[in-house]
Amino acid sequence: MAHVARTDLPPVGGNPSSAGAGTNPGSFANASRVGTPWTFSSPDTPGMPQPSDKTAWDFMPEDWTCVDGRWTPPAGFTPVTQLEHARLGTITPEMRRVAEREGHLTPEQVRDEVAAGRLVIPANRRHLAQRLDPMAIGRATKTKINANMGASPISSSTDEEVEKLEWAVRWGADTVMDLSTGGDLDATRAAIIGAATTPIGTVPIYSMIIGRKIEDLDEETVLATLRHQAEQGVDYFTIHAGVLQEHLPLVAERVIGIVSRGGSLLAKWMIHHGRQNLMNTMWEDICDVMREYDVTFSIGDGLRPGGLADATDGGQLGELEELGRLTERAWRKGVQVMIEGPGHVPLDQIEYNMKLQRRVCHGAPFYVLGPLVTDVFPGYDHITSCIGATNAAWHGASMLCYVTPKEHLGLPKRDDVKQGCIAYKIAAHAADVALGIPGTRDRDDELTAARAALNWQKHFDLSFDPDTARAYHDEDLDVDTDFCAMCGHDWCSVRISKEITQFVSGKDERFQWDRAKVSEALSPEQARILEQRGVLSPDEIHRLAAKTKGAVHADEGKAACHSDVADDEAAKKVQEEVAAG
Repeated sequence: MAHVARTDLPPVGGNPSSAGAGTNPGSFANASRVGTPWTFSSPDTPGMPQPSDKTAWDFMPEDWTCVDGRWTPPAGFTPVTQLEHARLGTITPEMRRVAEREGHLTPEQVRDEVAAGRLVIPANRRHLAQRLDPMAIGRATKTKINANMGASPISSSTDEEVEKLEWAVRWGADTVMDLSTGGDLDATRAAIIGAATTPIGTVPIYSMIIGRKIEDLDEETVLATLRHQAEQGVDYFTIHAGVLQEHLPLVAERVIGIVSRGGSLLAKWMIHHGRQNLMNTMWEDICDVMREYDVTFSIGDGLRPGGLADATDGGQLGELEELGRLTERAWRKGVQVMIEGPGHVPLDQIEYNMKLQRRVCHGAPFYVLGPLVTDVFPGYDHITSCIGATNAAWHGASMLCYVTPKEHLGLPKRDDVKQGCIAYKIAAHAADVALGIPGTRDRDDELTAARAALNWQKHFDLSFDPDTARAYHDEDLDVDTDFCAMCGHDWCSVRISKEITQFVSGKDERFQWDRAKVSEALSPEQARILEQRGVLSPDEIHRLAAKTKGAVHADEGKAACHSDVADDEAAKKVQEEVAAG
């Protein structure tokens, strides 16, 4: 059958399907240009800030020399950081591992993106000697997600935090931040780093003020704390050095003031001392400590908006300008940099925020919290922020800091961590497919083919959370057959499409199955999921968790609910019994 060509489609970027499966024309993103600021990017709405014409190559150490386009360090120089190795043209083992994990990038491309400052590999040398599996954050890579956790003075413990770390990684966290403010901070941090294969980040100012007032913080304490955490193996630090004295009048009339803990603490320090932010004035000294261990900067957004009413205001944008200057200073010291971004931003302002950062910070990876696109859904902020996060990643963010249902309300528990991680995996994956990153739609296409073939088990196997998918299915119909309980036999469009001989739908040989069959008994996790839903009675859940084939009228041959048995009426037997209760 001839295809009708469409002439009214916009130019398309790369196809996220390796096989070019389906009839989709491909991504509507810009064509990918690895090695430029438009690596994987969305088309600009008119009036958006354009990328910076500078990269980390424009901010080299003063004692390096450039001859014929090649930079040379001073005699006796030994590269330490991934950025320094990349500047010398070296491909490190960590860069090779990143390329292997990404799949669509070569080691040379990883090296070049690191050298340009558009990609970071948070990999403390101490953590590399333990269990760290190197990964990268940048717009050339797939979008990453971060999970926050940490003990507070009123909740949680070291063991619980390690358990939450393992749980977050299970549900897709690419990095984890330990934001502990209570308990034994040192022991908790050491335990998390020792258990983690993912990069670990911290906000060191929390430890700096344990046992003292913020007003007593001094330069010696700052450097001692940073060195200690670097020696433990922390891979990236959030340092709120962009909050300046001159910014404080700009946020005085905010509805909710300064919502960043680090930002509010340093604002109070500046007001008390009548001095500039000490994290800013001692920036080069901080860089020296971080370079020694190759700790990556996550330069904090201490003036991020805490509500829609304060978004994109003078304080937030003024701080962003300073974050750009701090990026330049860090690159001159050979330290890797990513930038933290806003938390509450209306949907219409997200693209501007992402593309302004790309310009002001010369393409350094952007790591954003959400952003939340509305303020009136406490208890559901993993959803409100997931909407903003999807848009942020589409328009340029490289890593998304998850928000859980407990955001604004309390410390997340295990299920909150799972819900937050899954919401943000959805956001990151949706953006990667839209951006046309090669191969990102392959698993979607596989699951679609399994769904078209009505191969339920393969459908579940390919899903991100097979236990939940299986439990929800079996709640209504615990037989894998060629229709589902949502449509029933007569109305199942997928079954009808599969039967149309002119269609390829449902005929992929990889997903064929020869008979309907009773599903396996529920696993303990699947039973727990149904118990929490509260739809089925305990007796019904027990039956599903301890069932036999005879319990659903099936034998060793085809189940009676299969639509191609001799008696078509028998195919409806199960759904009628379910409907009758």
